[in-house]
Amino acid sequence: MTSPDEDVLIGTGVRPSDEDLATRPTVKIPWRQRPAPRPPRPAAPLLVAAFVNTLWATLICLVAVALLVVLGRVSLGQRPTGVEALVALGGWLLAHGVPMKSGPIEISLAPLTITILAVWRLNRAGVHTSRGIGARDNGSLKAALSVAAAVGVIYGLLGLGAALIVDRPAISVVWWRAGLHLAVIGALAALLGSIRTTGALRVIARRTPVLLRDALRAGFVAPLFLLGAGAGVAGLSVAVHGQEVARVLQATPNGLAGQAGITVVCLAFAPNFAAWTAAYLLGPGFLLRAGSLVSPALVTAGQVPPERRAPLDQLPAMAGLPGGPMQGPLWLLLGLPALAGLGAGLLLVRRRLRPRRSRSGDILMPVPRWGRMLASAALAGPIGGLLMAAASYAASGQLDDGEPPLGPVLWRAGLFAMIALGTGALLGVAGAYIFRQRKE
Repeated sequence: MTSPDEDVLIGTGVRPSDEDLATRPTVKIPWRQRPAPRPPRPAAPLLVAAFVNTLWATLICLVAVALLVVLGRVSLGQRPTGVEALVALGGWLLAHGVPMKSGPIEISLAPLTITILAVWRLNRAGVHTSRGIGARDNGSLKAALSVAAAVGVIYGLLGLGAALIVDRPAISVVWWRAGLHLAVIGALAALLGSIRTTGALRVIARRTPVLLRDALRAGFVAPLFLLGAGAGVAGLSVAVHGQEVARVLQATPNGLAGQAGITVVCLAFAPNFAAWTAAYLLGPGFLLRAGSLVSPALVTAGQVPPERRAPLDQLPAMAGLPGGPMQGPLWLLLGLPALAGLGAGLLLVRRRLRPRRSRSGDILMPVPRWGRMLASAALAGPIGGLLMAAASYAASGQLDDGEPPLGPVLWRAGLFAMIALGTGALLGVAGAYIFRQRKE
C-alpha cells in the first residue's frame, strides 16, 4: 500500500528517477499565436445607410400590398392590368393613416396588418443603419436620434412622392399630410431599433427611477394582454357563428378565388377587429355607423338598414358581431381587462423579486419594496389607458362621407382601460404581497 503523499504509477514499469526524466528528450510544441484582429470596417455615411435601409423596408411593404391587390383583383375575376401598382401605393399610404377622398367619400381606415409590417421593417432599418454607421453599443443617444431622424426624413420624402403619384382627379391625397405621417411613423419606428442597437436604451434605463421604469413596463404589457384577449374573443365569436360565416363566404362571387380574396381582406384588418373587441370588453364598445353601436349593454348594429351599412360590415368576420346585449355567463368576459392588468402586476412583482447575480458571481436576493411596486402599478393604469387610446385611434377610420368613424370612441376606451388595467395591476401586486406574507 502507499501513503497518500506518494505518487502511484499505473502499470508494470518502475518509476524513473528525477535525473532520468531530466535527460529524456522532449517534444517542443510551437506556440500558436492569435491571429491579428481585423481592422474595423469603415463606417458608412449616415444618409447613405439610412437611404438604403429605408428604401429596402419600403419595397418590402409595397410588394406585400401589391400581392394583396393582385389577389383581390383575381378573386373578383379580373385580370391584372398594371393599375395594381397605383392601388398598392394608395394602400401603402392608407396603412400609414393618410386619408383619401374620392368625390364625397373619404377613406381613412388603415389596415393595421400592413401598418405593423411597415413598423417592423422600419424598426429593422433603424437597427441596420445604426450598425452601418458604426454606432453599435456605443451608448450614444445622439447617434440613435440621428439615425431615427434620417430614416424619418427619407421615409417622409418617399411618402410625399407616392402621394404626388397617387393624386389624381378621381382620388385626392394631401401630399404634405402624407409626408408628415410617414416621417413621424418612420422616425418613431426607427428610433425603437436604433436606441436599442446603440445601447442608449440601457443608459436611459439606468437614469430612470425604478418606480417609473416598472410603471412603463407594466403599462405597456397590460394593453398587449388586453389586445390579445380581444383577438381571442373575436376569433371565438367568429367560430361560434360559423354557419353565418359560411353563408357569407358561399355568397361571395367567383367561388374559391373570391373566398380567398375576402379572407385576405379580413386578415388585413384583423388587428383593427382585435382593438374593437378590446373596447367592447372594456364596456364602451365601438361604432359601425352613425347610430350603430356595439357594446355589452346595447347593440344597435342590426337596426341600421342594409343600404346604410359600411362596406366593412359585409366581411365574414362581421358575422361574429353579437346580436344583442350580453346575457348570463357571458358577462364574465368583462373581467378580462382586469385580468390583463392583474397579469401585468404579477409580472412586475416577479421581476422585482427575482434573484440577481452580482458581478462577482454571488446570488443576491432583492429586498421587496411593496410600496414602490404599488405606486408603479397605480401609475401603470394611466400609461396603459394612453396606449389603449392610441391603439383605438389607429384602429379607427372612415369609409363614408363624413359620418362618425368606425371603431372605438377614443376617450372612452382610454378612460375605461385606465380604470380596469390600473385596478388589475394593483390587485396583482396586493395579491402577491398577501401570498408572500402567508407563505412566510
